[in-house]
Parts: sequence; structure tokens; C-alpha cells
Amino acid sequence: MKGQNPNHDVEHSDSSFTLHPSSLQAWRQGELLEVTIANLNHDGAGVGRWEGRVVFVPDTVPGDRALVRLIRVKPQYAYGKLHQLLEASPHRIRPSCIVADKCGGCQWQHIDYSYQREAKRNLIIQDLDRIGGFIKPPVDPVLADVATDSVPTTQNSLPHPLIPRSLHPSALGYRNKATYPLDRSATGQVQAGYYQKGSHQLINLNQCPIQDSRLNPLLAEVKQDIQQRGWSIYSESEHRGKLRHLGLRIGRRTGELLLTLVSKDGKLMGLEAQAEEWINRYPQLVGVCLNVNPDRTNAIFGAETRCIAGRSYLLEECAGLTFQIQATTFFQVNTEVAEAMLRVIEAELALQGNELLVDAYCGIGTMTLPLAKQAKQAIGIEIQPEAIDQANLNAALNGITNVTFEMGAVEHILPKLAVQPDVVLLDPPRKGCDRTVLETLVGMGVDRIVYISCNPSTLARDLKLLSPSYHLTRVQPADFFPQTAHIECAAFLVRQNSKT
Repeated sequence: MKGQNPNHDVEHSDSSFTLHPSSLQAWRQGELLEVTIANLNHDGAGVGRWEGRVVFVPDTVPGDRALVRLIRVKPQYAYGKLHQLLEASPHRIRPSCIVADKCGGCQWQHIDYSYQREAKRNLIIQDLDRIGGFIKPPVDPVLADVATDSVPTTQNSLPHPLIPRSLHPSALGYRNKATYPLDRSATGQVQAGYYQKGSHQLINLNQCPIQDSRLNPLLAEVKQDIQQRGWSIYSESEHRGKLRHLGLRIGRRTGELLLTLVSKDGKLMGLEAQAEEWINRYPQLVGVCLNVNPDRTNAIFGAETRCIAGRSYLLEECAGLTFQIQATTFFQVNTEVAEAMLRVIEAELALQGNELLVDAYCGIGTMTLPLAKQAKQAIGIEIQPEAIDQANLNAALNGITNVTFEMGAVEHILPKLAVQPDVVLLDPPRKGCDRTVLETLVGMGVDRIVYISCNPSTLARDLKLLSPSYHLTRVQPADFFPQTAHIECAAFLVRQNSKT
């Protein structure tokens, strides 16, 4: 049946191609080459070599031997598409999702989970070595949610003769948040899902194996309600229509749900009645919100969010604290691994209660507040005013009084602090820290730094700038995003000649 074979887009027999095993003329777009995959890159693609040149091939696994059709060719490297799997890697498995080969939400569902973690650790080591100049960097095994390791791969795909049949541990059902673009099919049916790899064509989903399974009923049923209401769907190319995205969020510990519609304008006829119907239908749904995004942009959310029914936030329990989380709040999508990472940081810092801690890029205080309970004083810095408001609210909600939050860019606020921090947490966006931040830390003589990063390349770059003044003692990777190539890690640094 079409759509059930995990490699149904891969040709398994083709008598029409001409294979050039060694000719330089084969290095052309459209040609077929035999390639053995040796590695993975940061985008999740397999990396192989052909006559000394690099070939990047999505949907492959180290150990695969495959026929690859070249689709984009440069003098020393090329991008290819898997054409025929000749020999499967021992790390290749059948994906849990029947559209895994099309959907752009995951890159690695065809790779067994233990090898995913090994591959991610190797990517960090390579960047710290190649970019940061660290010889044999101290990178620990990847931290993961041990509960997910016992979840077997769902057997909902046809067997493939080259792929082992045995079950492999898989990290599924971990995402506490999903935001789906909306579209209409050729027949006019409302669709929600993720974009196809390398395109803006939507792959319609009624369930997603990496999101919390409690969100799946809403995904399927809310699309039907939107269809019945006759609400128009936004067209990105024409900048017409209204509904742009469907956002679903759940408190993993509390089970509370929040539903958010993103619309080009705030005028959806019958929205209040529909919101009340959703609240009554789903007992755990505590709020329905409308976010208005009128701009011609690929940003998901606009500046205005209104609560239509219930409340504008859900409650979640994390690290022994209660957090209010709104529709547009940044909160780690993997609650369990975020907690595990926090426990590692707490153990490594071993705060004695007399330290001044600064949490740069603090968000709503997810790390700041638990650590503040172990320090003398904590200061959070965040550029988003809405996050600062929520951080203050969450501090009050948990009765934490030894923390203050400063609004502004870290590179502006940190140099102006009137106090000398003992410990600084850095958790910048993917682009890494502004150089001013790193220079300020060196100038202040901060004893210890914890640098949390979602981009090993910019982490390595920034650690290289800190390395003359700081010793890298440990790097702890954490798998916040199983089934994808993304990896988070915490790097621990101690000032050279520090007595700490």
C-alpha cells in the first residue's frame, strides 16, 4: 500500500540507469553513483565520499551502501537523493510514522535511537575540535529521558528486506507543544501538518508520533470544526485568507491543554461559540486563544494574543515548581529532559547558598527560579518584555523572593550590573553570544560559567574566545529533540587559576 513502506520513494530496481563507478564524467546532475555513508551532518543528512568528493544524502544512515542520484553538484561536493538501498546499515530501522520520509518535522526516524545519541555526541566533539580547537574535549554521553527508551517502535509499516525487523528503543511522544501550518487540499478540505522536506507543500497529519499523544484527538477534530465553520485559510503567496496556524500545548505533569489559533485578523465569525464548544468537549482544555499576525512574514506569532474562552495560560510543574505558560511563551518542548539537564547543572554547580547567580537569556525563569532557591541572590536578564512579566509572575507564584529580572539585551545589561556575579548562565539563541557578552564576562572575572547551547558550532566558536581565560571542565549533551538532528548541551567552565 502506498505510504506504508518507509522507503516507498526509493527505487529498488531500475534497469534503465547507467552506473559510472569511476568516471569523472559521472560527477554531473542526474547521474547515479554508488556511495557508502560514513557520517551524519548537522542538517541530519548522511555524508559519503565518491572519488575524494563529499556527497550529502538525506534519509541515509552511516553504514548504508546506496545508489545516489545527484541533484545539485559543486566542484568538490554534491547533494544527492537516495535512489536505491543496496545494503542497509545495522542502525537503520523502520520509522514509526508512515509519512516520515516526506514530512519535514523529523530527519532521523529511520535511525535507531541509541545511534542517534551517539551521532549527536560526535557532532559536538567534531565542532569543539574543528572550530573550538579543543583536543579530546570532555563530552559526556547524551542525556535522554530514560522513560522514552522503553517505548518500542510502532510496527505500522511494511517490512523491507534490507532493514532489520527487530524492535529498537525509540523516543516518541515527548513534545509538549506543536504549532501546525494550515492549508486546504485540492478538494477544499482543511489540512494541518508540517511542510514536506525542502518545500512549502503541506503534509497533512491527523496524529504525530513525536508529540504528546494527548494532543492527537485535538489535531484531527479541530480541523473538522474549522471546516464546518467555513473559516478561510491563509494563503502565504497571495497574503489572503485568515487562519494561518493551529497551536496545541500541554502540561506534561498537569495534563492541562491550551489551544491557539493564529489568524491574519481577529474577525472569525462564531469563534466565541466554537471556543466554548471546545472547552466543553475536552475536559483538560483550560483555554482557547487567538493570536493575530497581520504581517506578510514567516514568523508564526504576531504581537497580539487574546483569550477567547477559559484562561490564557496553562499550569505546568517542572523542577518542583509551578509555572504559568502562555500560548506564545518559550518553554522547552521536552519537559523531562529539561528537568534532567537542570539536575546535572545543580549537581555540577553545588551552590552553597552564598552565591550571586546571573541567568542571561533567562526567558520565563525556567532555570533561574530553581537555582535561585539554592543561591543567595539571582538575577535574570531577558530582552522580551512578555517573558519578564511571566518570570516575575512565576517567582511570586512559587514564593521566591531572592530573584530580580532585568529587561533588555544581555550585551547592554550585563556590563552595567552593579554587582559581581559568582556564576553566570548563558543560554543564547542559535547565533550564540554577542562578543561583548564574552568580553564582559572575562573582564568581570566571573568564577564559573554554564553555557547552554542549541548550536554546537556557535558554542565551539564562543568557547574558543573564552578559552584563554577559562578551562572547559565538562560538556553535557541533552537530547531535547529525539528523531531530529538537533542537540542541546551545557558546557561548564571555570576561570583559570580560580580557587573555586
